[in-house]
Amino acid sequence: MKIIFFGSAHFAVSSLEALIKAKAEIVCVVTQPDKKKGRHLHVSGTDVKSTAVAASLKIFQPDNIKSKESVNFLKSLEADLFVIVAYGQIFSQEVLDIPKLMPINIHASLLPRYRGAAPINWAIINGDKKSGVTIMFVTLKMDSGPVILQKEIKIEDKDTSVTLEEKLRFAGAELLVDALNIIDRRSYRLVEQDEDKVILAPKLKKEDGLIDWGASAMDISNQVRGLLPWPGAFTTYRGKMLKVFHSDVLPLFPNHRPVPGEVVRADKDVIIVACARGFLAIKELQLEAGKRMSAQSFIIGHKLVAGEILGKN
Repeated sequence: MKIIFFGSAHFAVSSLEALIKAKAEIVCVVTQPDKKKGRHLHVSGTDVKSTAVAASLKIFQPDNIKSKESVNFLKSLEADLFVIVAYGQIFSQEVLDIPKLMPINIHASLLPRYRGAAPINWAIINGDKKSGVTIMFVTLKMDSGPVILQKEIKIEDKDTSVTLEEKLRFAGAELLVDALNIIDRRSYRLVEQDEDKVILAPKLKKEDGLIDWGASAMDISNQVRGLLPWPGAFTTYRGKMLKVFHSDVLPLFPNHRPVPGEVVRADKDVIIVACARGFLAIKELQLEAGKRMSAQSFIIGHKLVAGEILGKN
């Protein structure tokens, strides 16, 4: 089968590498145009482009995948299959109709749960115990196409959105190879998604990171884990933004009546903060304009003491 691979983000690299390893016939890799990045604004390509270059694959980087020029170029390749993984542009029906067999996509959730831009983050924020990857037939409606294959992945208590993404990108790559085999043999089945079970995973906003100490310690811990690396979970301390990077849940703390946001202990290597239910043990944090540091270093450097209230403006 002739394959055109569409991908840009790091999540897509393992899938492209899996296709290369499987000796799939990749006639072109389509990725986002080069952009200025970093402090010095050097122009650089996507991670997918780097992988394609190393494998000596044809590369196409259109500004608009729906343009007449893009459509004509894609048609000229006479592909059987489009494989789309974290590409970053919206397709038209005209583009989706180009491959002889179908366009397929790898999505980082067990659809129809978590359709949208941030499925990995919302799975952790919502306290899910499992996630997974779905390979589906691509339709115009976001993440709503029929399912070809799925693979379930357990979410560990210590998983963050960063570690879960790593698990899912490799799981997706393995599942992609399986999907190609059954598509090539025409032994696949398209299973329509249950619209009654749809849960959305909208794009993250900075305000999603604001900690509400009136929530449970478990909910706040899930927020901390689920919002890495951006926007991060944050509160305020003495009028400045305070980001929390690593925390644990303590259901009980002896002889204390919770006042949400109150620091009930600040010594050794932990800062314990009262929540509406339970206590949050903060292990790593960063004050606005400061460095990311351990709780112990923060306590020493900022003279944090029990009784202070986080979240006060």
